[in-house]
Amino acid sequence: MLLNILKSKIHRVTVTEANLEYIGSITIDEALMEAANLYAGERVQVVDNNNGARLETYVIPGKRGSGCICMNGAAAHLIHVGDTVIIMAYAMLTPEEVSGFKPAIVFPTNNRV
Repeated sequence: MLLNILKSKIHRVTVTEANLEYIGSITIDEALMEAANLYAGERVQVVDNNNGARLETYVIPGKRGSGCICMNGAAAHLIHVGDTVIIMAYAMLTPEEVSGFKPAIVFPTNNRV
């Protein structure tokens, strides 16, 4: 049996950009990605604290140290510049792997580690 367990979380960052014309995804400052153990192309859940919107997309790296959180494509209709979001990724683990596993949880200040 595999369990779907929280692997990574960036808690309460502010959306800095929205690009409706981009194909899709969320652009995240590379330093935040690294701190949260997120990978380019990884599926994430994005939860908007302002309006309750929830969506899944994939990560693309943004400029390191920029604080960039950019909603791309259709997601920009649901989550807007200035909104506060939580970004989470999950991993499939066996019950044995879950024991002792610790997710990477980041509490940024001004969108920076």
